[in-house]
Amino acid sequence: MNQKGLRILTYNIHKGFNAGNRRFVLHQIRDALIAADADLMFLQEMQGEHQQHQQKIADWPVLSQLEFLAENTWPFHAYGKNAIYNAGHHGNAILSKYPFEHWENINVSPFPWASRSLLHGVIRAPGSSQCLHIVCIHFGLTGKERRLQIGKLSALIDGDVPHDAPLIIAGDFNDWLGQADRLFHDHLGLQEIFRVTHGRYARSFPAWLPFLPMDRIYYRGLMPVSCERLTHAPWNALSDHAPLTASFAL
Repeated sequence: MNQKGLRILTYNIHKGFNAGNRRFVLHQIRDALIAADADLMFLQEMQGEHQQHQQKIADWPVLSQLEFLAENTWPFHAYGKNAIYNAGHHGNAILSKYPFEHWENINVSPFPWASRSLLHGVIRAPGSSQCLHIVCIHFGLTGKERRLQIGKLSALIDGDVPHDAPLIIAGDFNDWLGQADRLFHDHLGLQEIFRVTHGRYARSFPAWLPFLPMDRIYYRGLMPVSCERLTHAPWNALSDHAPLTASFAL
């Protein structure tokens, strides 16, 4: 954490492929993430393993995607499998410049055909007397899925996160209608940084012409400083989502 506070970034990396799945762009994604220089990275659709891609794609990294992205910049990281299939698996990941006190991956899949999970971590940033709780999420595509997943997320926060502890929840909510916001605000006391700062959610999908507000950064117990949607080059030619960044004072 530098003098400007805690900087985070949330990004659906689309398993390292560009929006049309025509090009493998994980190397360019890594360069862009390093240039963004966030303290915490909340990443969705991280490819944990894919046997066919590993054999067919010439520049597929020897390391896992998690280790490849984190190497030399984010020494602490966690990965939670979300979807598992014959060729491998993908899920959510958190890359951190600060060590985890602990982390856990929580299954919130309401149906066998819709694998989803929450990646919950706890870190203690330098200069802070409190533990920071962080949750990386990727919610389902249907309203019923999301309602059930929001309920499980709320139960997690009620049961495991002290009300006075700083908390950040970030990721791909697939919630373009804003159905989660009322429960998050009224029940959990969460605020969404783009709504607080700019008066509306950030439009983040598709990356080349964003018009759906799919990605969010919710928080409580922190002072928001700034936030930004990254749609300039190279971001507009990488994943199908635009990343969001935010800075907080602890």
